[in-house]
Amino acid sequence: MSNHKAGFVNIIGLPNVGKSSLLNALVGERMAIISPKAQTTRHRLLGFVNGKDFQIVFSDTPGFINEPAYKLHESMNGFVTEALEDADVLLLVTDKFQKNTEQQTLIDAAKPFAGKCIVVFNKIDLMNEAELNAHQNKWSTLLPDAKFFPIAAEKKFGMKELQQLLVSLLPESPEFYPKDDYTNRPLRFFVSEIVREKIFFNYEKEIPYSTEVVVDEYKEEENIDKIRCVIFVERESQKPIIIGKGGEALTKVGKQAREHLENFIGKKVFLELRVKVRDKWRSNEKLLKQFGY
Repeated sequence: MSNHKAGFVNIIGLPNVGKSSLLNALVGERMAIISPKAQTTRHRLLGFVNGKDFQIVFSDTPGFINEPAYKLHESMNGFVTEALEDADVLLLVTDKFQKNTEQQTLIDAAKPFAGKCIVVFNKIDLMNEAELNAHQNKWSTLLPDAKFFPIAAEKKFGMKELQQLLVSLLPESPEFYPKDDYTNRPLRFFVSEIVREKIFFNYEKEIPYSTEVVVDEYKEEENIDKIRCVIFVERESQKPIIIGKGGEALTKVGKQAREHLENFIGKKVFLELRVKVRDKWRSNEKLLKQFGY
């Protein structure tokens, strides 16, 4: 297509800087799960923004973990490394709460990046103009070739301007994906992610990080989708915590996930959740591959 632009815009950053909120705001769909806890995102997720003469392929990545404790963390960091290798434009998301020492690996990786790099400075609604100017000066020293772009992703501030900038930086190319698609992921992926999001909101300490959700069965009927998911935990002692007294905790998660899914899919959903134990799955390479890492 003549004068059509398309390219890959990859989002990297430390945990909890708002990468998933940024993707959701840019794509206009609640694709990536979010929670106040760090390390919510585990996979690389593509989201597409299409216009008549452009296609932006956004890639959200897990928060980079400086000291991986599990094979799972190593896999998550691998998604970040991939994003550095195949981007036309790199979005390094940060905010005023991040320390330079914690971001140094990402800064070092961004310096030799061959494409365009933008430091997307998030959560500017939580600071004054003097603070913002100070951070902009700091980043102009850290990454002098990168453009500094302030936003507030949760409030969708700066999204239109950022999209316009990104389109201007894309190379001329036909679209990579059908224009009526907005992601490369199947529906089952979003089902498991939505259930996992509710786990992050409802349980504390290590429980959310020790769980993985797998869609065991998905039956589409005319008026209702029937879904069965398995929640895997690492230890027998975690199973009763997930289930709760009289099954109350699991019922609450199921209700929240079902309501979210009905809104996401646009029809009634019957959701069944079961809990199983897979000992130390976060360090088991075979199980990680089965879970899609």
